[in-house]
Amino acid sequence: MIKGFNSETAPLTEYEENVLLPLVLRGLKTKIGKENAVTNRTIVQRLNIAGYTVTEPRIRKLINHIRMTDLLPGLIATSGGYFLATSEAELLDYEQSLIGREDAIKQVRLAIARQRRILYNDANRPEENKPEIF
Repeated sequence: MIKGFNSETAPLTEYEENVLLPLVLRGLKTKIGKENAVTNRTIVQRLNIAGYTVTEPRIRKLINHIRMTDLLPGLIATSGGYFLATSEAELLDYEQSLIGREDAIKQVRLAIARQRRILYNDANRPEENKPEIF
């Protein structure tokens, strides 16, 4: 689980694994190519209309599970939705996109760590050891 996102990142429930996962897999197997992409919102709406209970964060968790366990190799996403890649180039482009996102998150993490040191390490120093600014 990710701190602060406990319900969104909790392990799959029995219901999600045994009921929703097979349905989501069956639906995603038909989404071959970018032109057949399906959005998270559409997946949730269709499942809810069919009488199943699921939220967008839990669909993301199901997608993560599908990817991490190789249940549907080549499952990628764009702003247009989830689909199965039809070429290695599409998978490479998606990998590069993920690397860019990793790098951006790392930069934010490093900035927050720096700001924490600025804010709280200086706060612990005695007043006489703090440099004069003006």
